Amino acid sequence: MTFTLPNLPYAHDALGPYMSKETLEYHHDKHHQAYVTNGNNAIKGTEFEGKSLEEIVKGSFGKNAAVFNNAGQHYNHLHFWNWMKPNGGGTKLPGALEKKINEDLGGFEKFKTDFIAAGVGQFGSGWCWVAVKNGKLEIAKTANGESPLVHGATPILGCDVWEHSYYIDYRNRRPDYLKAFVENLVNWDYVDQLFSKA
Repeated sequence: MTFTLPNLPYAHDALGPYMSKETLEYHHDKHHQAYVTNGNNAIKGTEFEGKSLEEIVKGSFGKNAAVFNNAGQHYNHLHFWNWMKPNGGGTKLPGALEKKINEDLGGFEKFKTDFIAAGVGQFGSGWCWVAVKNGKLEIAKTANGESPLVHGATPILGCDVWEHSYYIDYRNRRPDYLKAFVENLVNWDYVDQLFSKA
């Protein structure tokens, strides 16, 4: 399977003021495009040709850095664009998901605090996550292009904490970016879709 860059599910300026048009033009049009281009080049002539994206991510982890770095980031970003929407965020969550957050993560406010702390605490580039592992929700953080997928879990929400995701809008204020993400951008319906399949 060859990677292709999907269109954003909203206009480049739709997430303002929390994520600017300029950020999305760089992050989606340039950075994600580079993962697609470099990933396709890295896969040519390898055992990963013709496999699904999830198979490539899992199979290349720890074995083929060039393939993994680009495939992992492609996988992460395919979801990242859908994890956000205009007028997103808020505390009104689909019922089953809300119940699970209450049970496993100590309620919405604790989830928010712990999720932001994971993102702030990820040294350098990486991601913070909510994932389903062995039927339970957990908060995690990973470096670079890793995701819970390569650690036996299914990611249902992730936030990109690479500097290119926030530096234009927030400079070095990563905590403010993460707070804005949870409070104003998260597409809880998409999180719920992934949760119901996990």
